[in-house]
Amino acid sequence: MAVTRERFEQGLTYDQYKAQMTRNRERFEENERAFQPAAADLAAFTDLPHALPVLVLAEDWCGDVIDNLPVLGRLAQASGKLDVRVFLRDQNLDIMDQFLNQGQYRSIPVFAFFDDQFNEIGRFIERPESVTQRRDAKRREVFAEHPELGSPDTPITQMPEEARTQLMQLMASWRAEQKPAENAEVVRALRAIVARVPA
Repeated sequence: MAVTRERFEQGLTYDQYKAQMTRNRERFEENERAFQPAAADLAAFTDLPHALPVLVLAEDWCGDVIDNLPVLGRLAQASGKLDVRVFLRDQNLDIMDQFLNQGQYRSIPVFAFFDDQFNEIGRFIERPESVTQRRDAKRREVFAEHPELGSPDTPITQMPEEARTQLMQLMASWRAEQKPAENAEVVRALRAIVARVPA
């Protein structure tokens, strides 16, 4: 079932989404404060002929949501050209299942851009592929240096709590250093979507 304007308008505004967060709000807002869009990047959105509906699927426990939704939120606020509505993934699986990553994974965040008639212009899912590849390489490097963590192929959700905590601590400063570059790649992906809008 396609997304309709009526369904879209039932979503939370960006500020309503932030207000209902029960986890990671401090980190979310820190990412929001730290991201300052470059003038040329912002112009790609400000210069759109009209505001675009952007449907977001998110949950406050997801690291990629905490990283990437603040980028979209700041672009929306600064440009005035993105009408963002957020749906909680786990309560809206009928929408989620229209935007599966690789046709099978319920990855978030999803940012789906639409035209006035609710035809999809483009979608962003989870994070840029280049970011995934860099993180995977770093993770393998960390596991090689710390054999006590086990296998780098073990999903983080299946790691023992102690190992998971250690891994997150070992990756934290590297992730912080990578943040500006990762934000730039997210912006590049979003700009590529809005570039499809006819002038």
